[in-house]
Amino acid sequence: MKFLVDVGVGILVETWLQESGFDCKSVREIDPKLSDLAILKTAVLENRLVITMDEDFGELVYRSGMSHAGVLLLRLEGASGEEKRQIVQRLLERYASEIENSFAVYQQDKLRIRK
Repeated sequence: MKFLVDVGVGILVETWLQESGFDCKSVREIDPKLSDLAILKTAVLENRLVITMDEDFGELVYRSGMSHAGVLLLRLEGASGEEKRQIVQRLLERYASEIENSFAVYQQDKLRIRK
């Protein structure tokens, strides 16, 4: 799997993905001010799943009908970087094949996946 990690997710998740051998790019390194639309377009062009905490991606995908290569929306307000890393690791270990090319929302220890 290939990932594009949004700024709000944090550097610990980015680092863990890279150290675990995943192909991971960071919005922080590309352009921290990149618009959500540009993030989604980049992810589609490069076939990358977006990991984000920004709920606007739901708006882009469902209301605007934007195509995507997968979105993992983490609803983890107030979570530390280490908590985010642990959750992403656990989700990928258990659900990687189901999350790929899907819109997934993680909140309160539950994962919803829409194809």
